[in-house]
Amino acid sequence: MTEYKLVVVGAGGVGKSALTIQLIQNHFVDEYDPTIEDSYRKQVVIDGETCLLDILDTAGQEEYSAMRDQYMRTGEGFLLVFAVNSAKSFEDIGTYREQIKRVKDAEVVPMVLVGNKCDLTSWAVDMNQAREVARQYGIPFVETSAKTRMGVDEAFYTLVREIRKDKTRSGKRQHRYIGGHGRVPFKLRCTIL
Repeated sequence: MTEYKLVVVGAGGVGKSALTIQLIQNHFVDEYDPTIEDSYRKQVVIDGETCLLDILDTAGQEEYSAMRDQYMRTGEGFLLVFAVNSAKSFEDIGTYREQIKRVKDAEVVPMVLVGNKCDLTSWAVDMNQAREVARQYGIPFVETSAKTRMGVDEAFYTLVREIRKDKTRSGKRQHRYIGGHGRVPFKLRCTIL
């Protein structure tokens, strides 16, 4: 069974834990209790393949930012979560994305942009703008509500599909260099001492 290491990132209070708990336990947690770091596991079937989701729910608060590099290193894919009622949380998404790319030392990392709290009546973020940002990043965008469960499965499952696509791409890239023509890129070279 394939295991996928998913990391949920975003500013404090955007609903990262609520989304994760809704996926894992099928219920909505409405009291806000800032997370330092929680890990969850769930077996699911996505596109006919049984897989194990290993989900890391991270701290959004700035005082825990030093921990970010470590969990970004181990994650295979990332949900970039903002709250539709917080323009600041949407603005912060670019910072998270850049940090992930820097830590992973890669231009392309599996990610999904998630606009959470879509059940609220007052929105501070224009969804067309969010879709445009996702398009510029080359990643999917999913609207969710941890409260109503709207889009919750879709967000996590879409991320798994992005990881699968990335593994297929990198497998072809490696095959081309190792078994095909052309030079082996520096990252794939080794030195025997």
